[in-house]
Amino acid sequence: MNAAAPGPRNLITDVPGISVGQAEDVRVRSGVTVILPDRPAVAAVDVRGGGPGTRETDALAPDTLVDSVDAVVLAGGSVYGLAAADAVTAWLGAQGRGFGLAPGAPPAPIVPAAILYDLANGGHKDWGLTPPYHALGLAAAQSASTDFALGTAGAGAGAMAGRLKGGVGSASVVGADGCTVGALAAVNSFGSVVAPGGRGFWAAPFEIGSEFGGVGATGARAAPDDWGLAKRAPAPRTSTTLAVVAVDAVLTPAEARRLAVMAQDGLARAIRPVHAPFDGDVVFVLATGRRPLGEPAAFALTVLGALAADCVARAVARGAYEARAWPGSDAVAWRDLPTG
Repeated sequence: MNAAAPGPRNLITDVPGISVGQAEDVRVRSGVTVILPDRPAVAAVDVRGGGPGTRETDALAPDTLVDSVDAVVLAGGSVYGLAAADAVTAWLGAQGRGFGLAPGAPPAPIVPAAILYDLANGGHKDWGLTPPYHALGLAAAQSASTDFALGTAGAGAGAMAGRLKGGVGSASVVGADGCTVGALAAVNSFGSVVAPGGRGFWAAPFEIGSEFGGVGATGARAAPDDWGLAKRAPAPRTSTTLAVVAVDAVLTPAEARRLAVMAQDGLARAIRPVHAPFDGDVVFVLATGRRPLGEPAAFALTVLGALAADCVARAVARGAYEARAWPGSDAVAWRDLPTG
């Protein structure tokens, strides 16, 4: 049996049937990321942060009518960013995708979304009655591909990972049994992604190769009350890490929900502290149904959940590792930290 290893791109798009589109407004310092399955995917969500901003998450409960979605949208802009999902919904509906409600009626695309707060990052926010997120959502959907940028891109364009520049990260793994798991994270956390006093990522034990610098876990220690480069005195609802996990397995809505719960552990492995009252942490799961879940199902799901949590941790670290500070700003990126 082969050992688990990243897929060919080390991106969520290694999961067959998944594409990602992104769009940013450099002047606004914000953006949108759209995760698109090529056909409706069974979905679930787990919300752990104390200040989430979401759309259509109630519809993903295992006991509701809808058991699949047409896209997931992650956006900056706080409450304004939810408009990006409206654009993606319209774009999908125009293509005939969506939940059929009645003969002759337009379809109703199911597009859950979650937003992060980047309104105070110094970008131009004087948009009056025309916030940019509808346009950004449409542009992101139209650009969907299997290749996409990491770091200061998409929903992570305006993000901060603690006091370091945050961003979009992604990672994948092909399990020993051939299953593919991928994760994408938009990292705007209150907590720090690196251990105090150095450059080592909390996610270092899960790094594969040198995907986020190869610094390793040496010296990754902290006193109980030493949070290192966490944000200082944050206001409520101003920090969030959003993640989407995709798998190629056939899952029920209840199994997808359990996978989302397990995948949240990846945030705890990569960010300290996490799930605070200041955070809006949300993890979505998409199951594309390309291969049967192994037997026994409970053990196979456990394997997927463990792989998913590691992928989320790696994606968080890659988001900060690939991020670049905005030109002319005083933001500090991981690459700006001293190496000595």
